[in-house]
Amino acid sequence: MPHGLDNTDGRERVADRLLRSSAEHFYDADVDIDWAAPWEEGKHWLPEHRLSLYGTELWRRLTPEQRVELGKHELVSLLSFGILAEGLLSKYLLRIVAREPATRHAMYALTEIGEESRHSTMFARLIDKTGVAPYRPNRLNRIQLKLAEFFPLGPVVYAGTLLIEEILDRGQRETMADSTIQPHVRQLMRIHVLEEARHIGFARDELARGMAERGAARRLPHQLLLAYFGLVVYPMLINPKVYESVGIEPWRGFLAAFTGPQYRATMRFLSEPMLRYFAEVGLLDGKVVHALWQLARSLPDDL
Repeated sequence: MPHGLDNTDGRERVADRLLRSSAEHFYDADVDIDWAAPWEEGKHWLPEHRLSLYGTELWRRLTPEQRVELGKHELVSLLSFGILAEGLLSKYLLRIVAREPATRHAMYALTEIGEESRHSTMFARLIDKTGVAPYRPNRLNRIQLKLAEFFPLGPVVYAGTLLIEEILDRGQRETMADSTIQPHVRQLMRIHVLEEARHIGFARDELARGMAERGAARRLPHQLLLAYFGLVVYPMLINPKVYESVGIEPWRGFLAAFTGPQYRATMRFLSEPMLRYFAEVGLLDGKVVHALWQLARSLPDDL
């Protein structure tokens, strides 16, 4: 077992450091984003090479204006998913508070809930400014997300948190550095990345501790549940209904995107640092678990 991972005082020290960081580095999207400023003509919403249809025959048929429009709808889909995901995460954090109230660990969980609430408000405000209605998951996806609420508090919860936060973080870091993207979007992503770094650090620390405390048999349920969650989450990022915005039937757009040459490249780009960490702490062990991750089309070749 890695030194210190089973030490409660260590968990409290991590929480204390994150609490100080939250107090010192605080952002308010109401004032840190110029909501009154108009959209800039000719700017994009997401990097083109990260759009789901990029490189497909359907993409080649789209006009430049349609490609920009598709990007706007895919951004709204991602932000809509982000609101749902942060609500799910907040439910997990409340379970931490109920289990161990009055600890620094619980205090940081409450602080993170506050930050996630502000992030969701920021996402909702940008969606509203685009004029595009938010995208809701289909009934099956809603059921799957509901089931995820009952995951056992432990490694799978923290790993599931990382699964959502790190893939969004990786994409947002690329987007916020792209000068062709709308300034509102870049600033939103900059705020989210800076604050989400604390949340990722918190989840990684808890995941490492939880895995170190468990033997192979107790790790297996968490490994399998996480692999299932990965299979569910990746396709949910882009709602197939976004393709209607450019005159493409949802099922046709989904098939083209999922089987297209860019899908695997994008999923690997978004997931690589996270999956290497999962492998490091033992979450990818076993043939069945590995096979499930292969189905998600996100594993680097050397994993």
